[in-house]
Amino acid sequence: MGVDRVVFPGIVAFACLGVIAGCGGSGTGGAVVAPPGVNSGLTQRPTNATCRAGDAPGSQQSLAVQRAFASLSFSSPVLLLQAPGSTARWYVVEQGGTIRSFANDSAAATTALVLDIAAQVASGGETGLLGMAFHPNFPADPRVFLSYTSGTSPLQSRISEFRSSDAGMTLDPASERILLTIDQPASNHNGGNLSFGPDGFLYAGFGDGGSGGDPWGAIGNGQNLQTLLGKMIRIDVNGASGSTGYRIPADNPYAANAVCAAGSGAQNCPEIYAYGLRNPWRWSFDRSSGELWVADVGQDSWEEVDRVVRGGNYGWRCREGAHVYNADCGPAQNPIDPIAEYSHSEGQSITGGYVYRGTAIANLVGRYVFGDFVSGRIWSIARDTAPTLRVTGGFDSGLQIAAFAQDADGELLIVSYAGTLHRLVAGVATSSSVPVQLSATGCVDPANPALPSSGLVPYKPNAQFWSDNAQKTRFIGLPDGQKISIGADQDWDFPVGSVLVKNFSLGSRLVETRLFMHHNDGSWAGYTYEWNDQATDATRVVGGKTVTVAGQTWVFPSEAQCLSCHTQAAGYALGLETGQLNGDLLYSASNRTANQIVTLNAIGMLTPAVTADPASLPAMPDPYGTAGTLTERARAYLHTNCSQCHRPNGGTPSTMDFRYGTSLSGTNACNALPQAGDLGVANARLIAPGDAGSSILVARANRRDAQAMPPVASALVDAAGVALLTDWINGLSSCN
Repeated sequence: MGVDRVVFPGIVAFACLGVIAGCGGSGTGGAVVAPPGVNSGLTQRPTNATCRAGDAPGSQQSLAVQRAFASLSFSSPVLLLQAPGSTARWYVVEQGGTIRSFANDSAAATTALVLDIAAQVASGGETGLLGMAFHPNFPADPRVFLSYTSGTSPLQSRISEFRSSDAGMTLDPASERILLTIDQPASNHNGGNLSFGPDGFLYAGFGDGGSGGDPWGAIGNGQNLQTLLGKMIRIDVNGASGSTGYRIPADNPYAANAVCAAGSGAQNCPEIYAYGLRNPWRWSFDRSSGELWVADVGQDSWEEVDRVVRGGNYGWRCREGAHVYNADCGPAQNPIDPIAEYSHSEGQSITGGYVYRGTAIANLVGRYVFGDFVSGRIWSIARDTAPTLRVTGGFDSGLQIAAFAQDADGELLIVSYAGTLHRLVAGVATSSSVPVQLSATGCVDPANPALPSSGLVPYKPNAQFWSDNAQKTRFIGLPDGQKISIGADQDWDFPVGSVLVKNFSLGSRLVETRLFMHHNDGSWAGYTYEWNDQATDATRVVGGKTVTVAGQTWVFPSEAQCLSCHTQAAGYALGLETGQLNGDLLYSASNRTANQIVTLNAIGMLTPAVTADPASLPAMPDPYGTAGTLTERARAYLHTNCSQCHRPNGGTPSTMDFRYGTSLSGTNACNALPQAGDLGVANARLIAPGDAGSSILVARANRRDAQAMPPVASALVDAAGVALLTDWINGLSSCN
């Protein structure tokens, strides 16, 4: 593999922020020396005294997260709660269809199975076991209510009651009584949260039926009062009406009409409490005021927080947040503005929390706390915030926030979809900050920021991410004495303090440098810098921006957008895995071309040490090259550009898995119906074997709008990548 070249005004340099490692100084004092006879690209490991990730800037804020119940982990947890009036145990709802409990003890090391209904739960993406609520008089009234999806044709959302005969240690699966079913036209936007309100009635939230843009009927489900989709509903489970198992509260807006227990009816549904919602995933009642706070997941641009009242219309699909979305939405009556909203530069999937009523974080009392599943950010707003506040910034938790939980004392916990539980605590103020100028970061030569600091080591993945025709160079800043751990899955894990550096050039112009840092608190965070015209220094860009450079649009991602691609499921550090680094690189410090894994191993940067012949290790081909089969190159392209999100626990509302080693049928995309809109494609499938024109995968790659993939930091279509995917799909004869 040849070396990346970057041309600066007046000079020609070999890639290390312009120049391959070694150009900025030898930096070899105390370094590990490669064994004699090993074909290593570097003679010794450089000392890295300056390019280090310290404290996260977020530690200056008033919030932090701490691992709770550190000996426990769960499978795709989506909810954490306690039984009414009891602090003895916690209950965890797992999306696949199980509920587990454990003692409320920080040293708890085991869980007990409370219920397993996985066989009847349709799970994956946004489907599954999604909600749980104890009857307010539990255990005197031994009923527990669950919301889950079941079946396939049609997929249905259900609210069922189960009974416990042992004060909540187990639920009897044979005791199930289905109270309500709703046919789901698509597999996303199922909502699913359940909770009893202070009035003793059971509230439930359901999404608009899925796909994209609420395309169901003339006005969409959100505004259609004859369906329970796109609604908050309220029912009385303490009395039955016929076979439904519930009654309609007398003050529901349409209480006099016939029930819509099948999910729709000929009249306005009496179960409806409020409407105009897209996907109310997590919501709660303020235990002090009784107010209902709903976080509604947005479409293309805006996530919103609503304070919901009886009979309220919250605008979808007419509006997304406080903004017009679709003028053709019927006679929307007085839509209520959201209390707060944030743009997709801050996050992409809101998770509702609670109004904080604890005592441990004094400046949070009485504020509504919420977060974002994709970016991991957490915000709080005052209860009396006037509509519509646009929130920015926030605290970066580094978690996939599936849900918040509230204990008996009003303290908040967080459920990370990756399987762990955490407490929200007061942060410790520090003076840490990320420098405004790149020259002050320690990752470049301060006298000439176009050169790297001497401790950086170059790398180049075999399959590179599309970056709008930019030439890229990459470097590892590894703390002295630390090593990169190679997992059993051949993914690489970087120690705290590590910094990954990537710079982008268009033609002869250095445009952007990104630093991806593994901070002392264990969180990862990305920071981007914009180079000046003279390439003498770069200035940090906060919150992202779009500019014109070298005649083309260039997008600087926000901090949140960095984490929307550098996902927890993908191990945060992308492109650093055995299959990507098993290839040659020309190291200018030695003027030798050598295998990157052999080189990093020889200078003591990998653990466990690699003893296998590189020829026996995984290796991805260059998608744009000629090595490898057409299928291998297309799958390498999908791995690099898509699999960071489209993989198990990747944070997307789909079950697609585009990792390189996944079989075609295992991608869950071949011959699969699209669930987020068909983009006007006839007979659309995610991947239609033999027909790229009917394949949403190609259609999304071939556009740059809110429906594009990848969804951030790109303004140009990758024509070569689209051609590769087109050729591959047209050549498929089946999903085998």
